[in-house]
Amino acid sequence: MALGLCGCKVKPAGKLETAAMDDAKRWVMVGDKHVVNPLPATAENIAAGKESFSHYCVVCHGMDGQNTGVPFADAMSPAVPSLASQQVQAYTDGQLHRIIEYGLRPSGMPASHGILTDEEIWSAVVYIRHLPVAGSVGQPPMYSDVQPGN
Repeated sequence: MALGLCGCKVKPAGKLETAAMDDAKRWVMVGDKHVVNPLPATAENIAAGKESFSHYCVVCHGMDGQNTGVPFADAMSPAVPSLASQQVQAYTDGQLHRIIEYGLRPSGMPASHGILTDEEIWSAVVYIRHLPVAGSVGQPPMYSDVQPGN
């Protein structure tokens, strides 16, 4: 019995596997690569994007998009990525829009289709391109009473 349980352990993906999957998502699995964001990166659109982001994305990505204050972000498999990471920032605006609208399987990223409007999604993309410094905007209110390890 113990021998059977040892066979159930899963190791985290290595650098080569991770790079291969990142490339597959960017070049094959996520469409809309050439779709251009109709919203310019103005202070007003960044603020609107922060507002849209706060209604849907903060639960998993934190208020800063970098998982600050999200107690389960590293425990997920795969882990919730920092939206400031090169892995995420390498997507085009059209691809980010598509990921937000339709989700990304099997990553755990849920679809916002029917929850956020098209303009809210585009403004969230603008915000993702202009994220604040990690930890500078605090943690999501829903986790303010959660202590590490609970």
